[in-house]
Amino acid sequence: MKERVQETVDTARSHGAEYADARWVRQKTEELVVKNGALSLAEMGRTQGIGIRVLKNGAWGFASTDRMDKDNLNAAAARAVEVAEASSMVMNEPVELAREPAQRGSWATPFEINPFNVSREEKLNLLFNVEKALHVDERIKVGQAQLLFDEQKILFVSSEGAEIEQSVLASGGGITATAVDGNSIERRSYPNSAGGMHLGAGYEVVKEFDLQANADRIAGEAVDLLSAEQCPVGEKDIILDWSQQALQIHESCGHASELDRVLGMEANFAGRSFLTIEKLGDFKYGSEFVNLVADSTLERGLATRGWDDEGVGAQKWHVVENGQFIAYLTSRELASIEGNDRSRGCNRAEGWNRIPIIRIPNLGLAPGTWDLDDLIADTEDGIWMETNRSWSIDQMRLNFQFSTELGYEIKNGKRGKMLKGCTYQSRTPDFWAACDAVCNEKWWKPFGVMNCGKGEPGQVARMTHGSAPARFRKIRVGVSK
Repeated sequence: MKERVQETVDTARSHGAEYADARWVRQKTEELVVKNGALSLAEMGRTQGIGIRVLKNGAWGFASTDRMDKDNLNAAAARAVEVAEASSMVMNEPVELAREPAQRGSWATPFEINPFNVSREEKLNLLFNVEKALHVDERIKVGQAQLLFDEQKILFVSSEGAEIEQSVLASGGGITATAVDGNSIERRSYPNSAGGMHLGAGYEVVKEFDLQANADRIAGEAVDLLSAEQCPVGEKDIILDWSQQALQIHESCGHASELDRVLGMEANFAGRSFLTIEKLGDFKYGSEFVNLVADSTLERGLATRGWDDEGVGAQKWHVVENGQFIAYLTSRELASIEGNDRSRGCNRAEGWNRIPIIRIPNLGLAPGTWDLDDLIADTEDGIWMETNRSWSIDQMRLNFQFSTELGYEIKNGKRGKMLKGCTYQSRTPDFWAACDAVCNEKWWKPFGVMNCGKGEPGQVARMTHGSAPARFRKIRVGVSK
């Protein structure tokens, strides 16, 4: 395979490409879903192919093929060069790549149990038993349990001399219970909503989640929510749990700091960003307690790997430090706009038939100093909010509204009654400026996002957002009638 990929790069160069790289990707996925006592999904997918990216006359060209014979690979390389030639006739400025030493090496996701070596019978037994345990009450109308595993083998070769092999693995799953009583519908999920929790690891994480032990609790909370009081309307201090923090970081921090969005390259599909160029190094993003750290080396991170998809090594850096916005997410093409001579290694593609674009790396809120019990005891009038239910954010990543599955009133430093319909609204810099406390490393957890969409044609990327619970003062909550 190395010879075929190298020959594809050489063919692109022989057709006049000034630069060329090729990525061979072989992907394997398994997804299982049990819903209301029946197997509703059982899929095993496999795909492989090569994507060829070239520069000619200062413009990008890209082509791909899943036919691995010499004739089709050479044809794809030639087609990529033709696309670049056509693109050069309408480009505004020629592409200049930031320097990057030619990397050679290999990297693989560490794991204990290969999920693809675990029998289908064992996986289904787990799902059926867990889903059955969700039906603790006749008002549980929908129970669901699911697992998802994904493995990508990647070989990257460039005309600069790079030769990189990687094996990237993601594993996880979760459960959901939906309770119904008349016109009231409430849902509880574990360990997270939107398909559960996934990490860069093996089947061992499924065992760690202990879905069976949490099924009764999750179903009971769904039933209890039916009779819970509605979230009040007004200004309250709020404490967000780990999973809600993960989505908050993703939507209002991760996407906002993607440099291609800032420059308008994603405006047509995914929107832009309020973090415009003049704000770099001169914008108060949040309070002094807000430290947002990008880390492509994070243990068990879904975006963790040795190199990105243009051969740039994994890195760790602050996007926001002590509340100050100091760095973007960049590629080799856009690194110079930030003022750097090297990319931060954020260019990734969904698979072999997509061109790499800037994607959010693992991005987390660094831990603070508080113990969670002390933080609750220090809160006079607030709401604990847990597990995302829905979200909405404008195309500039500025104005947003989020709702959670579950909430608890906090009065005089004690957690009180359960609340449903918990919703909060704010503007991104106002919200992060209101952060006055973050729990310590003991409470810090990573939460994976599996379904981040971007690009035309569309691509899905995965990344992890770690956080400890954090408090935000005087945030608008509830929905007025």
